[in-house]
Amino acid sequence: MLKPRPNPLPWGERALSFFVQAPLFFGLTAAYGTLSLISSLWDKGGKAQHAIAQSWGRTVIRISGAKVRVVGKEHLDGRVAVYVANHLSYTDTPVIFGDLPFQFRIVARHELFKLPFIGWHLQRSGQVPVNVSNPRASIASLSSAIRTLKAGMPVFIFPEGGRSNDGHLQEFLNGPAFMAIRAGVPIVPIALVGTYELLPIHTREFHRVPIEVVAGEPIETKGYSMKEIDDLTRKVREAIARLYYERSYLQEPPKPALPAKASEPATALAQDSL
Repeated sequence: MLKPRPNPLPWGERALSFFVQAPLFFGLTAAYGTLSLISSLWDKGGKAQHAIAQSWGRTVIRISGAKVRVVGKEHLDGRVAVYVANHLSYTDTPVIFGDLPFQFRIVARHELFKLPFIGWHLQRSGQVPVNVSNPRASIASLSSAIRTLKAGMPVFIFPEGGRSNDGHLQEFLNGPAFMAIRAGVPIVPIALVGTYELLPIHTREFHRVPIEVVAGEPIETKGYSMKEIDDLTRKVREAIARLYYERSYLQEPPKPALPAKASEPATALAQDSL
């Protein structure tokens, strides 16, 4: 059963993280990134690179000591959709790559594409960058993601403005709703439970906990217009909040303020998508 993370961690866990887990985590990320780059020389469709990313995700999470359980597997059938999850930790990305059983493209802020290994993999494997600081570039990025969906490839995105500071869900930005309505595809809500306790923001010390990836019923977007983008965004957030707080020791706080207006696509995507 998930419990709050001790503060401070026992010295044994801190030593294990510092001397073993963190070096292996970052070292294997570099190694898998290199392998992904090499495979990109012949893998034009991204299938091999995605398989490498899946192996990376499963391996580094295993090193962290966490065990992952997937709930609602029937909703993770690879249908063309916008897959959306809350964002709690750096370990969210390997969990998503390791446990979604199909190929997809992830939407991430463009600065990440400039990083060694991670950025190189993102570029060469056809992931979708977004520039949240430039309204025109942001709209172009959203259009790129919509084209990816219309070409038959699922898309994944974290809709919050960055990783959570306290384990609670934050306000959702409207990028996923914008993409789903324009592409005419459903949104699949996913709650990540336990990654905050495993590795919260501003730390490199792992704490072994159970992790759950909880997929909810797909939310159809047919019939929604761009004027209803805020309503759809709220519906998606409420679905993820329900899945998350049912399985967390945390109590859901009062409802947040309304999300950004649909007429402001520059604010539509998370600023810290990995």
